[in-house]
Amino acid sequence: MYMFTTLMAGFCCLVVFSSFYNEDIKKDIPVVADSNGVNRRITAFDLDQKFMLAGEEIPKDNFDAIERLDRELLINSYLSATTLLNLKIANRFFPVIEPILKSHGIPEDFKYMCVAESNLRMATSSAGAKGFWQFLESTGKGYGLEINAEVDERYHVEKSTEAACKFILRLKQKFGSWTLAAAAYNMGEAGIAKRLADQKASNYYDLNLNEETSRYVFRIIAIKEIMQHPKKYGFYIEDDQLYLPLQKYTTLTITEPIPSLAGLAQQYGTSYRMFKLFNPWLIGSSLANKSRKSYEIRIPEK
Repeated sequence: MYMFTTLMAGFCCLVVFSSFYNEDIKKDIPVVADSNGVNRRITAFDLDQKFMLAGEEIPKDNFDAIERLDRELLINSYLSATTLLNLKIANRFFPVIEPILKSHGIPEDFKYMCVAESNLRMATSSAGAKGFWQFLESTGKGYGLEINAEVDERYHVEKSTEAACKFILRLKQKFGSWTLAAAAYNMGEAGIAKRLADQKASNYYDLNLNEETSRYVFRIIAIKEIMQHPKKYGFYIEDDQLYLPLQKYTTLTITEPIPSLAGLAQQYGTSYRMFKLFNPWLIGSSLANKSRKSYEIRIPEK
């Protein structure tokens, strides 16, 4: 369910090129210009500190775990455009996701999981996983999401987050730790259970896993660290540069078929494009609604 951004081989370096000039960095660290003429400082990160996911600390005496975290910190810092966009769009969606996590008793750190999964975009993976939380169709339906030719609630931020919470809680109950729950979210419940049994391990950091899942938890922790302390990693954003929440809308309760979503948008004085931005889960151009189900549709206000 986890989508790695493709990297050029040259990006795998031992130092980070901070995206912005940081006056707080030591003066004796040189400034160099990249191929675009942008000044960057070359520096490594201080790893002598606590790094945790949901209150569970990476073991500092495990050099392999620390080096795996270092890799994700370096890569996600070097992906300047992606990380900067994530910081901007988080201002729109974290306020929606955070209270849902809290209502289910799930640590707030899990909001960074959907950044690792989709970069807070309505993404589709090569395996067909979709939405912020990258649900496969079978898993999404298993957790109550409607998925058909006209509606795909994997693209519904609130409903898909509710489904993700139920899934995460189930995994936590089975494996006993939030870290293993996160790993199982990526690899699958059966896969993690088999590896734990085969390798006689009891925690994520001692497991020998496939490349994707071996990096997954570290990527979440790295994303959390960078997004919580952006300036420390060279990212500077003014408040007025953040993307605003989608709050200006009127909610319609619809129980009848909608022959044309574009026509409905026009009826309420908005564009089809804007209508889709506020209702990305309506994936068709119409809504047959033969069962006369009740849907809440958001009409953006000017």
